[in-house]
Order: sequence, then C-alpha cells, then structure tokens
Amino acid sequence: MASPVGEDNWVDFVDHQLRGATDLESRVKVIETFRRAVQAEPGSLKVWMAYCEYFWSLYSDCQPGSDAGWPIEEQHVGRETFTLDHALNLWQEGYEAVQYRLSDSHQLWNRWVSLEMELLARTATEAGVRRITHLYKNRLAVPHAAWDNTSQMFSSFLSEYNRANYESEMLHVTANAREAKRLYELRDPWEMKLNQAQKAGDIQGMKAIMTEYIDWEIRQAKNKKDNNTLTNIRICLGLFSRALTGIMSSHEETWLNFLVFVSTWHSDIKMNRVKLPNVILPNMLDVLQRAVHHVPWCGTVWARYILAAEEAGLGFTDIERIKHAATSCAQLDRDGMGGVLEMYSAWCGYLKRTAMNPNATEEAVDLAEVGLPSALEDVRHWGKRRYGDAYQGDPNFRLEKILIQFLTEKKDDINEARAVWEQLSVIPLHANSYDFWLAWFLWEMLVFASTKSKNRSPTPATLAQGLRVPSFATRVFIKALKVRTLDWPERIMDVYLQHCNDYELAETLREAQDTIYKTRKGVAKRREREAVQAQAAAQAQAQAAYEAQAQTQPPALAQHQPQQYQQQVPYQQYPPQDHPMTDAQQSGTSPGSKRKREDGPIDEAIDGAKRAKSETIMGAAELKRDRENTSIFVRNLPKDITQTKLRQFFREYGHINNIDLQKSEGAPAVALIEFRSPEDARTALLRDGKYLGESVIQVSPATDCTLFVTNYPPEADEQYIRDLFKHCGDIHSIRFPSLKYNTKRRFCYVSFRDRSFAAAATQLDGKPLEGGKYKLQAKFSDPGHKQVRQGAQAEERELHVNNLPRAASEEDVEGLFQKAGNVVSVRLTRNMGGVSTGTAFVVMETKEQAAKAIEILDKVIFGNHPLKVEVSKPPTRKTTATSRADGEAEGSPAESTASGSGSGHVSGPEIAARTIAILGIPDTMNDARVRSIIAPIGTINKLVLHPQHGGAVVEFADAATAGKASLVINSTEIEGGKKLRVGSVHQLFKEKAEKRVDRIDLPHQQPQKKSEDSKASKKGKTAAELMPPPPPIRRPPVLGKAGAKRGLGFVVPVSKAQKEQAAKEGSGPDQQQQQANGTGPSTSSAAGPAAPAPPPVAQKSNADFKKMFLEGRK
Repeated sequence: MASPVGEDNWVDFVDHQLRGATDLESRVKVIETFRRAVQAEPGSLKVWMAYCEYFWSLYSDCQPGSDAGWPIEEQHVGRETFTLDHALNLWQEGYEAVQYRLSDSHQLWNRWVSLEMELLARTATEAGVRRITHLYKNRLAVPHAAWDNTSQMFSSFLSEYNRANYESEMLHVTANAREAKRLYELRDPWEMKLNQAQKAGDIQGMKAIMTEYIDWEIRQAKNKKDNNTLTNIRICLGLFSRALTGIMSSHEETWLNFLVFVSTWHSDIKMNRVKLPNVILPNMLDVLQRAVHHVPWCGTVWARYILAAEEAGLGFTDIERIKHAATSCAQLDRDGMGGVLEMYSAWCGYLKRTAMNPNATEEAVDLAEVGLPSALEDVRHWGKRRYGDAYQGDPNFRLEKILIQFLTEKKDDINEARAVWEQLSVIPLHANSYDFWLAWFLWEMLVFASTKSKNRSPTPATLAQGLRVPSFATRVFIKALKVRTLDWPERIMDVYLQHCNDYELAETLREAQDTIYKTRKGVAKRREREAVQAQAAAQAQAQAAYEAQAQTQPPALAQHQPQQYQQQVPYQQYPPQDHPMTDAQQSGTSPGSKRKREDGPIDEAIDGAKRAKSETIMGAAELKRDRENTSIFVRNLPKDITQTKLRQFFREYGHINNIDLQKSEGAPAVALIEFRSPEDARTALLRDGKYLGESVIQVSPATDCTLFVTNYPPEADEQYIRDLFKHCGDIHSIRFPSLKYNTKRRFCYVSFRDRSFAAAATQLDGKPLEGGKYKLQAKFSDPGHKQVRQGAQAEERELHVNNLPRAASEEDVEGLFQKAGNVVSVRLTRNMGGVSTGTAFVVMETKEQAAKAIEILDKVIFGNHPLKVEVSKPPTRKTTATSRADGEAEGSPAESTASGSGSGHVSGPEIAARTIAILGIPDTMNDARVRSIIAPIGTINKLVLHPQHGGAVVEFADAATAGKASLVINSTEIEGGKKLRVGSVHQLFKEKAEKRVDRIDLPHQQPQKKSEDSKASKKGKTAAELMPPPPPIRRPPVLGKAGAKRGLGFVVPVSKAQKEQAAKEGSGPDQQQQQANGTGPSTSSAAGPAAPAPPPVAQKSNADFKKMFLEGRK
C-alpha cells in the first residue's frame, strides 16, 4: 500500500488505524505509523500535535487508577513502554520541529507547558521550577506571533513560584527577547496579509502572498548586513514548512524553491563560505524524497534526486531504485514528455559519468554501454505510446548527445557515434533545425582535431595529396543544404563557405560556392512565397475580422456613418464593437461662427494653447483610469457574442468603461472588459466557469498582462511590435499613444492574454535592436509610476543663449562659456540655408557651473550684442514633427535647387510646385513611419507632420518627384486598412484629426451646428457630397520665363517710363500691341535679320503623362 501524501492524509490514515487499536500491540503499531508520518511531514504542526496527544493519552491510560480499562498485564508493559520521560521528550521534539512556525507554533508549546505546569503543581520541586523557567526563557527568545501572551504566562508563573526574583528575571527575559521581537515586527505585515486572506477564504490570494513572503525571507537570509543569519535561516525553513504542509503542498515552484534554498546553504557551509552548523539544515535526500511524493510529475525534482544520490555516494542499486520509482509513477508525463526527458537525462548522465571516471570498473562501463541505448529506446516507446507517430523525440536531443559523448571519448567508436547523428538527421524535427546541423559539424571538427596526427604516411607527397581536410564535416553541410525546409539556411551557408575557405581544397571550395549560389536562389524564392502566403493570410484575417465587425454593428449606426469611413475603419486599431468610435468633429465650420482665421501652421499653436486646459483635465482623468488593475479577460465566448450581450452579462458586477471584443476564425472569441474600479473587476471574477449561451466561459484578471514598451526604432509599427514579442505568447492588443499634443512620444502598451506571456516578454527588456543602436525597454505597466527624467536639460546643465552674433561659431561660444567651467557641448541653431539664427544651446559639466555661467554672462555684450543666458526648459508640447533632407536634423544646409543656379535662394512658387500634403494619417503615426512609406518614391527635402490635422506636408527635391508621389501615394493603404489621400496644404489645415473614443460608457460626440444651419444639417448628404475630392494632378512647371502666363490678346500694362523709352526707339503703342498679340515683328529685327521661328511644340494629354510615368517606373 502506498504511503499517504500530505499532513491531512496522514492524520486521516492514522486516525483510521487508531480506531481499530484495542490492544497494546495495535497501539504500538499506531505509534510506529505516527513516526513514519513525522518523518514524511517533519514540519507539520497537525501531525505532531496528534502524535504527542496520542502518546500522552497512552501514558495516562496505563497509569494505576486509570479508567481506560486496560488489562493489568498491558498496564505493566505500557508503563515500561510509554514512560513520562518519553512523553515529555516527544513534546520537546515536536516543539523543536515546529518552533519557527511564527503564526501557529504556540499551539503545541502552550499545550506542552500546560502539562509541565500540571506536573509541577503535583510536586512543586525546585528542579521543576528551574526547568519551566528555562523553557519560558528559550521560548521568549524565539520570534512568534503570541509573544505577548507567552510573556504574560511567564509573569504569572514567576508570581506564583519565584516571586523573590520576579523583577530580575523579567528584566533579563525582556533584554534577551528584544531581538526576537524586532525580527517578528519585520514579518508582522506579511502575517497580517495572510490572516486577512485566510479570513476572506481567498486561497489564490493566500498562495500569492505566501510566494512573495517566501521570496522576501530568502532575501533576508542572504542579507549580509543582518547579524541574525542563523535565526533568519530557521525562520525561512519554518515558513517553507508552513507552505509545503499547507496550501502549497503540491506547488511545484515552491518545492523547487525550497530545494534550491537548502542546496545553496549546504554548499556554502561545505565550502566554508559561511560559519554555520550543518545540523540546522535538513538532509538533502530526505527533502528530495518528500518532494517526489508531493510533485511526482516534476521531472526536474526526479533529476535532482538522482543527482543528489550520486553526490551522496549511493550505489548503483539505490540510484536505479530511484529511477524505477520515477518510471513507475503514473504522473511523470502529466505535463508532456518534458518531465520524462528531464529524469532520463539525469539517469543517463549518471551512467556516463560513472563509466568515464578514470577509476571506473569494467562493470560500470558495461552498464553504461547497455543502459544508454536502453534509455533511448524507453523514451522512444514512451513518446510513441503517448503521442503516436507524431512524437519525433527530444528537440534538444539530450540523451543522444550523452550517448555520442560516451561512444566518442570512452569507447573511441567514431563510426557508431556518427551513426547516431545519421539517425537523427532523418527525423524532420532535427533535420529542419540549423542548430542540429551546427552541433553535428562541431562534433566532426572535434573528431578531426583529435585524430589530426593519426594515420600519417611517412612517404613524401605533394601539398594537395598531403593536406588533410575534414571531409566528414563538409558532408554535414552538403546534407543540410539538401533539406528544403531548413529553418535558417542562410546561417548554414555562411558557416559552410567559411569552413571551406579555412580547410578545404580549391576544387571543394569552388563546388561549395556553386552549391551556395544555387541554394541562395532557391531560398530567395522560398522567402518570397512565404511572404506572399503571410500577406494573404493577414489579408484574409483582416477581411474576416471586418466582416465580423460589420455583422455585430447595429444597422442604425451604420446608416448614419459615412460610407467612406465605414471602409476605412481599421480592425486591429478599432476592435469590433457595437458602438464604433466616430469622429468627434468634422472639417467643416458653421456659417455663423466668428471671423475665420488664416489657415496655416500658426493655427496649431493657437489651437494647442486653447486646448491646454482641456488637455490637463483629460490628463488627470487618464491618471485615474487604471486599465491594468480594473480589467478582466473573458475567454471561450460564443462565436455570435456581441458587445451588448457581454455588457448585460456583467453589468450587475459594476460599471463597465469599455469592452474590447476580438474574434478569430476557428477559435472562440476573447474579450477584455474594463471596469471602473479594481473592486468591480475582482467581483466579476465570480462569473468564471459560468454558462454564457452554450459555452462555459473563463474569467481571469488582466493584472500584470500589459507591458510598457519603449526605445524601439522610430520606424516600428504594430506589426514590428507583434513580430518582436510573437514568441512570448498571444497578444491581445497594442495601443500607441496620440501624438496630437506631443509628437516626441515613442512608446506603446502591449496587452497579452496571460500574465505568464507578459512575464516572458519582460525577458526582452534590455535587448539590443538594430545592431545595438537601440536598447529595448519592456516593463510591466504601472499607471502610478512616473519615470524620473535624465539628461542635461533635466539636470539644469543646459543653457539657452539668445541674441548671439550671426557670425559667431561654436568655437567662439565655447571659448566664452569656458570662463564659467567645463563646456560639454555647444549647438548653434541654423536655418535651411545653414546660417546661424543667433541662438545656441550650451551644456555645462555641472549644475553649479551652469548657474555661474548665467551669473557672469547674462546681459554681457558679445560682438555688440547683449546676450540673454537662461536655463533651457523643455517645451510644453510639440504639436508638429519636422525632419529634413532624408533624416538630417533641422538647421542643416539645404540641397541645391533644381534650377542649378547654385544659390541657396529658392522662390516660393518653386517650393509650392514640389510640395504636397498627405491627408488621412492617424494621430498615432510618427514622422519616421510616414517617411518610411514615401521615401522610396524620391528624395525628400522636408517633412512636417501635423497630427492635429491628420496629415503631413512633404517637400520633395523637385516638382517631377512631387507629381509622381501624388499618383503613387493617393489611395495607398496603411495599417488598419486606412487609405492616404493627397491634397493641398490649404486643404490640410482645414482638416481636423479624428477623435477616437475608447469607452462605451461615454456618448459619442457629434459636431454641433449653429441654429441658422440646424435645418440644413438634418438633411442627408447626397452621394456627390460623400465622395472624397479628386486629388490634384501636379506636373513639372513649363520651362521658360518666370512669372504669370498670358493668353492670346493680353496686353501688358505699360508704365510712363516705358512709353518714353519706346518713343526714343521708334516703336509706338500699336507696334507694342502687335508684339503682345504675336503679330508684329520680333524685337531682334531692328538689330539684324529675324531668327527662324522655333518648331511648334506638341501639347501632351493626360494619357501621355500617364504613359511617361509608367515607362519611368520600368
């Protein structure tokens, strides 16, 4: 019969045996069972209490005058077996086992001391008083929850039995217990949290608190500043006893934590890194034996058990018994083959190490030679039995590596080891992995290096004949490149070519180059196919999502929504909802409004200033909105679920702010529901496991599922972020911030569907991107956390200098400010022509030096200019983003104009001819992403992003590129299915960016009209009004004289001075009119013969321009 597991099972098991114990022999068997129980659960208060109470009852029942009804003979034998000393020693043993259980150890101690007091009351001996006094002093020196009660009990004891020494004893005890009280006060907050969770019946909360409590205790034990290391270790062991005999008795992570804690301190004591007695720690084999009984499915625990047995010097029979116990356990493969492989890896590692020991016997070598292949076969049969033909082995081929090492180093059987590699290479799981082929290649090179001096012929030979080459290693690459489904063939080709360059002959190198060239072409086609398939799958998913959104949208809202907007709603950015987000304002204005301002960039500053107050209010509201702690995930939803049904299902648990419902083909729908408060979200968890329609839904908290991600490349879009974290788990949504009021923001919130996925994603924190140019930050989102800004400006070391001479250089400014201290950097601002604007930013080494510079240089005359020096302050908001000349910073010299004049001056009409406005850009898209879309078209001189108007102004290098861009960009689809439009700059500044509402509890605002236009607003728009305006077609300007174009019959106004000059030259007004109309003689006829008339230029139609454009693309 298998032994019970857990304190409750042991108590029930003993209680059942105790009921049938009617004679002395059966009672002794119960005592033996109790002894087994305390060995299995040495820190269990419940088991020790039951054991000590039962033994004390046997001691009482066998005493003369007892009414237990024992036979006389059994009473005599019982008094010899169950003695008082044995009983009291058992109470003491139990107390020593549980004394550092801070919360409940007083239960056993109070019972024990009460029995001691009963015995003292009968005898009242001086030795008894000293014994109990000693017990109290030891108890009060140990931290525990009932310390005050114990102190009161000791005070009463002294008042009755040792009144003369009452004051001295109490003073001595209080002084000795000061440290114990301090240690408990440190742990009192944790104990209070556990008590509150226990009273509330929150099992999961108790587990979470206990896990954090244990981690804190482990840190306390490692704290070198604390001189109570021994006590801290004992308290930590007591906390582990509470956890592993209570609610976390089957918690795999806690057992592993306990094993590592005990193992680490055993190593420290053994290596004399700490001076502590080894007896304070439990025996490692005993701990592991308990662990494998509580978590038999954990292969890591079984592997540690085998390793500890090997380290302890146990024989082959004992370790084999542990291995057989693991394989006989029905739960070892509960979580898949991972546990099985972990255990077998430890077993094979033991066989290999034993056989490769220099002092190994032939028997050990034979055992490894038979046992390693046998273990491989056992694992293969186990996997086939569980998964059938789908099982392909261990992805890391751990057992095979051990066998290969044994055959190579111990048996020197290279051919047999190579045969193992050959067998693995035909399994698709390994054949498709570049890691497998590189491992095989490295092994072949190791074999080649070890046999380098073998089989050398003494006969002289040519260089080619005598050169030894690692041909087997080369064959590995040849075999690898024949696998068409290899996951990273590029890596294999690089190493293959480098290997042939280093070791192979010229002929082999040439063949490798040929093979790599042909393989690269095939890989390129494969990558193209994969890209097309991925794009098709993404389009199909987006189309299915859009159709699902259209089905869930109420018809009433669909009628009032413009057709163009319905086609442009992106699915990923706006999840399917019953009340889709709409534009808060339209671009049009009311006829009854105030005088219209001039359209232009100045409007943005005025508009931003007017919105400062509302922005502050909105910002305060956002701080109060804690999505991370007020949201829940609802999974396994019916496919036909709607937002309205979900809202009705959860409305009784609290106010719902938002519902993010997502559906995918072939999978149940998932929703993220945001409540007003964390209390509402916790209450909604009661719906877990309830029926919604015909589905049993799963409700879990969304806490710790959202990451704050920043410091990624500026060009990164949503797909880039998804690819970055795709291996971590399912991503529910990605939220980018609005750039309307600050275009410098570059971060996003990534919400995963499980906290374990988010925890895995935090492992990417600090990952270098793009060759180390950026260092990714991925941390759990905390709305209450505000990052402390760093840098020269935040540290008040950067100075803003105004009114500098335009001719002053950076060196001049640096020399001036060196009077105040060390200058770190100087930056002069310049216009597009490269001319200084008279403003500079100077960074000093310290804040004090910056203050000194202001004191001595402010209002100082420098080059006949009074300087203004002040601390640089960050701008309140940056509503536009400007980039110039393909990424050059503002102030860099502009490129030469298309006219080729060489001068930096560019006329306004020329700039206007090569400038376009792009409309329909979301306010979450930054300038770098916009530039990445239009950069392939041609050279960009300047790009200004206007998020408040939902667009950007782009100046190209020439008008031809601007015309080409107008045709290419118009109707270009961006993320979420939105399409860009091309318009004029004037049209852009009349546009207003859309206002997105991500809450369903707020009414969707509609544009308000004045009363004069109220009737007209009720009428529906016509189809022509709903159509977007046609994009303007821009063509290169006609070469010729600058200025306005004049038609036939146009007469240029003639000034008085011109008339007088014409009279002197003999040309009258009639002649001038004839010249203007093109009927008079040319001006050159007076000086000589007339020049031949130029041939007529054929006018080009739109079709001709389109043909030219298409030919240019070729």
